[in-house]
Amino acid sequence: MQARMTNPAYVLPGAMKGIGTLFQAIGEGGLRQDVAEIVGLRASQINGCGACVHGHTDNLRKAGVSEERIAAVAAWRHAPFFSDAERAALKLTEAMTRLSDLSEESVPDALWDEVADHFDEKEISALILTVAVTNLFNRINTTIKEPAGTTWG
Repeated sequence: MQARMTNPAYVLPGAMKGIGTLFQAIGEGGLRQDVAEIVGLRASQINGCGACVHGHTDNLRKAGVSEERIAAVAAWRHAPFFSDAERAALKLTEAMTRLSDLSEESVPDALWDEVADHFDEKEISALILTVAVTNLFNRINTTIKEPAGTTWG
């Protein structure tokens, strides 16, 4: 499989600069990297983005996350491998990612309260931005048919 075109973030250099600044800000939020990768993997699974599923899986392996945890992300509700904080982050990820024809609140107060029980404001900010950026990349990559295994500079 070959991409339809060069990633738009490379075609328009200002986009890559903005994305880099956003990643720098996310890094200042104090969110654990494994949590960021797990939520990135889950959003990418939902969106069917092979390039991002591959990338997050690879990053999780490099971070020493077990194969059983990685394999269970898609079925996290039925797996004993995730903490309450990770479960809250995964619930938020799914709520933020599944917005099709939004007919009710995307993030109900009960979910917000659950997330806030486990993360401080900076971590929540990093979590929200991580999920949002992942959804951005998922939409770009599925549109241009970016193949799994692609690496970015």
